[in-house]
Amino acid sequence: MNIYNFENFVGFGIAGNFAYHLEQANESADFVNIKVEEENAPKGIFPFYLPNSKTFLGTYPISHSKLTYPKGNENLQMEPEVALVCKIKYKNNIVVDLSISHFTAYNDATIRKDTARKISEKKSWANNTKGISENLIPIDKFDDGGIMDSYYIVSFVKRENKFHMYGENSPLLSYSYFYKKLKLWIIKKLNEQKDFDPLEDLSVQLKECGYPQDMIISIGSTRYTDFGENNYLKINDECFVVVYNKKHYSLSEVEDLIVRGNTLHNNNISMLHQKVVSG
Repeated sequence: MNIYNFENFVGFGIAGNFAYHLEQANESADFVNIKVEEENAPKGIFPFYLPNSKTFLGTYPISHSKLTYPKGNENLQMEPEVALVCKIKYKNNIVVDLSISHFTAYNDATIRKDTARKISEKKSWANNTKGISENLIPIDKFDDGGIMDSYYIVSFVKRENKFHMYGENSPLLSYSYFYKKLKLWIIKKLNEQKDFDPLEDLSVQLKECGYPQDMIISIGSTRYTDFGENNYLKINDECFVVVYNKKHYSLSEVEDLIVRGNTLHNNNISMLHQKVVSG
C-alpha cells in the first residue's frame, strides 16, 4: 500500500521502547522524574505533527526522500524505527480502541540539544524532518503469530560513497512493548498522559486537532552501532531504514539492495531512502 500524503494524520512517537537507546542518545536523564509501570516500559509519547496546529507542530514534516538539516545545530541523528498506521476510535471523546492496519520503515530524525523543554522540540523544526517509506506493509493481525513476527529492522548511512550500519539489525520482537501490550499502553497514554517534564498532555492535543481518526505512531528507535552512536548526520549523507522479512531476505541481501540502489515495493520489505539537504 502506498500513501503519499499524511497531512490529515496526527503524528506521535514513543520514547524509550528499545533497551539502552536513550542511554546511547544521552537522553535518559530527561526522564528521571517519569514514573513507569515496569522497568522496561516506554517512557511516554510525544507529538511530532498536529494537523492545523498554530505552533511549530503544525508544520507538515513527513518526506519520502529528503531530510532537512537544522540551521545552527549540528547534532542531528537518525532514529531508525517502525511506524504504525492506525485508526483511532473514540467514545465520548475518549480513545477506546486502535485499528492498526499497516507498518513501515521510518526515520524519527532528532536534534540532540540540552535546551529543549519537551521531546517534540527535538523532533520537528521544518518541512521534511521525518522520513517514512512509500511502501506500507499490511498487517494481518497485530498479535503473536502475525506477519510482523518475521520482520527485522536495520539502517545505514552512506557518507562519501561508503556505507555504514547506523542502527543494529534487530527483530521487531525485541521492542520492549509490542503487540497487545503496546496497543493497550498507547491507548492509556493518549487518554491519561499529562504535561510533565519532557512529556505533553496528549488528550488536549487530540481535542485541539478535532479528534482525528487517522494516526501515524513510531514505536521507538533501535540501538545504535558504534558508528551511529558516535556520528551525527551531515549534509549530503544518505539515510536508509529497511524493515524486511527475514524469511525472504538475508541481511547481506538487504545490504546488496542498498548498495545497488534498488528500491523494492512488495509486502516483504519496506525501504526508506533520504538525502540530508540544507535547510
